[in-house]
Amino acid sequence: MKKTVIALSLLTLVSCNAWLSEDGPMVNRVGDFFTSAETARQVVTAVYTPLMWEYQDGYFPEWYFGDIASDDALKGGQNIADGPDLYDIDNFKVVSNNGIVLQFYRAQYQGAARANLAIEQVADMTVDESLSADLKARFLGEAKFLRAYYYFRLVRLFGEVPLVSKPIYSSADWIQPRASVKDIYELILSDLADAEASLPLKSAYPAADLGRATKGAAQAMLLKTNMYYAQWLVNNGQDGSSYFAEALRWGKKFIADQAGEYSLHADYADNFTLEGENGSESVFEIQYMEDGMSDYGEGNGFSRGTFTVVLTRSRGSAFGETGWGFNHPTQNLYDEYEPGDPRRDITILTPTDAEISNEAEEIYLGSRYLSLKRSLMDPATRTYLHLDHASRGAINNQQIRLADVYLMIAEAAVENNDLPTAKTYLELVRARARAMVTNPVPVLPAFPYGSYTDNQAGLRAAIRHERRVELGMEGHRWFDLCRWGTVKDVMNAYKASESGEVRAQMADFTAGKHELMPIPQKEMDLGSLSQNPGY
Repeated sequence: MKKTVIALSLLTLVSCNAWLSEDGPMVNRVGDFFTSAETARQVVTAVYTPLMWEYQDGYFPEWYFGDIASDDALKGGQNIADGPDLYDIDNFKVVSNNGIVLQFYRAQYQGAARANLAIEQVADMTVDESLSADLKARFLGEAKFLRAYYYFRLVRLFGEVPLVSKPIYSSADWIQPRASVKDIYELILSDLADAEASLPLKSAYPAADLGRATKGAAQAMLLKTNMYYAQWLVNNGQDGSSYFAEALRWGKKFIADQAGEYSLHADYADNFTLEGENGSESVFEIQYMEDGMSDYGEGNGFSRGTFTVVLTRSRGSAFGETGWGFNHPTQNLYDEYEPGDPRRDITILTPTDAEISNEAEEIYLGSRYLSLKRSLMDPATRTYLHLDHASRGAINNQQIRLADVYLMIAEAAVENNDLPTAKTYLELVRARARAMVTNPVPVLPAFPYGSYTDNQAGLRAAIRHERRVELGMEGHRWFDLCRWGTVKDVMNAYKASESGEVRAQMADFTAGKHELMPIPQKEMDLGSLSQNPGY
């Protein structure tokens, strides 16, 4: 009885003095903003934006790691001193204060934070005439897909990182510990499963919404994430078989559910044109558009164009417009292509002697090769397309395309010892490239071919070769090598095959260290984060 009286007395006191705790004028709460479908749309759209970011205090596109850290590309630029942080990534000399590593790390957390806010607030929104139940579910699916995507980018580059799955409103929550790789992958897989259940097919979106996450993109990422985690387990002495099986299950579900949604372009080159953006082969791509402004000196979010075009164009004037000459393909990648493979000359531009006016700046450590796929070159005239702003281009960044999905299905099938399925999807990719060759000389025979034997090991090796040539200079190579657990052997062999001037720049690859980038020192200074081994 006494407790009841006290409780009633307190309730009365609070009620009579509620005005003391009411918000004053000009005070806004987060939930006050989320009042309509248009609000939800804007907030979810903002979650995509950090995917576009490539510049803050310096440039940090993801292909800096995916191409340049690998055996596919050399840094390039004006000379070896141009871009010292990128030079370190190229040569296994990264330290914890590397600016590229810091900016990339922070951009992913900006994206995850935006996703957390959208997930929390949209979930509490009331379904009404402006926000149907299906639209609300779609917005939540997009936000969860993107949160998973940002954490996927973080875990494969840094390993254990802080795992923040809700908005941080208090300074007491700013310092977060590193989560285990297992916990990070569990959140990614959970988010992707939720997204897959609520996202529409690509064909269900109106043209204005193309580029948003789809059911197909979520299924492709469930395939990819399960395979990455399976191989991480294997590389760490654990059993990954159940995740390899799950990867194949999602791959087969993609094929069943997405029939009619996607198809390979007849011409491989169509993937890398403005006209081919969000086309039949595109599963998920980062959207860019022509923009007359640059964010140079302004930072993230000032422009909607991409730096990649100007970063990868030739420093010479032979192709009409000049660029900065980064991301030089290696001779090692050039030689990986089978004779007659048409994909080589769509991936790698080889300037003639007449097209080089300044060897000291246009030939980097012996490589004259240029990255071609996102440089926006007209193949008929061999000239670069004009940019509205000298440093910003409009070409999208294809993160997942159908050929990539086919090769991931083939790879998952191999690891499940389902060799017929693996051969089927490997052959689909090779057949497209083969059909592009008009001369009568046989090229790109079906598996088994060359030195690849008709067994699990030979098929695995053939699929890995195919990933390298099909996806060359698209930012995949480094991450493939690391997840396969072959990176030390491959990079050591690559170094031994390189010229003396390239080897003179390269440090030795240290196993157990260089598979990951360091946790940025500025992030460690903010709290009690531990550092990755060896840094």
